[in-house]
Amino acid sequence: EAPGIYVFGELLDMPAVRELADSEFSPVFRLLTIFAYGTYADYLAEAANLPPLTEAQKNKLRHLSVVTLAAKIKCIPYSVLLEQLQLKNVRQLEDLVIEAVYADVLRGSLDQRNQRLEVDYSIGRDIRREELSTITRTLQEWCQGCEVVLSGIEEQVSRANQHKEQQLALKQQIESEVANLKKTIKVTTAAAAAATSQDPEQHLTELREPAPGTNQRQASKKTSKAKGLRGSAKIWSKSN
Repeated sequence: EAPGIYVFGELLDMPAVRELADSEFSPVFRLLTIFAYGTYADYLAEAANLPPLTEAQKNKLRHLSVVTLAAKIKCIPYSVLLEQLQLKNVRQLEDLVIEAVYADVLRGSLDQRNQRLEVDYSIGRDIRREELSTITRTLQEWCQGCEVVLSGIEEQVSRANQHKEQQLALKQQIESEVANLKKTIKVTTAAAAAATSQDPEQHLTELREPAPGTNQRQASKKTSKAKGLRGSAKIWSKSN
């Protein structure tokens, strides 16, 4: 009945406790075995040959029974729980589950709409020695699965690195072609300028500036026009 104690395998390993199996207290040893490995249904099947349980002991064994079910399925229907725990109604079931949650035996939520218990976490129970081989096999299969997943991840990383190298090589190739194209354009432009024996910049400057002598002719024309205008002005004043 001690609260917080849900593991009993260590008690079963004690020599003094093991001696109870072959003594007049064998029903007590059997009851302890049920608390370690069994369920409330197992107790009910042998209740006639076992010591009676107090209400607190019944609830603890029911908590352990829920843990056993949670190890198999994470969404336990209310109907299964009511049958396994021998409870009369849903209210008693929900109170029992809430009590188990507060005892940190399991964590989850009660789905009242779908009438089921959704388990997120539950404590581990004691393990029988004959179950060790099964556990070992399960762990080996899990390790093999991890190796397969790891191999797949390494393959994906290798492919990603190859793709990255291909993209980098393509980028370098494009940059090299662009550089060669710039050199070709520069050489072609220089060759065209050499063919005309003329600096391209000088050629552009000459196109912008007028030819020599053009400004002088325009200046002389302006001067002669100005002189003609002054002469005509003198003639007009004399006539007046």
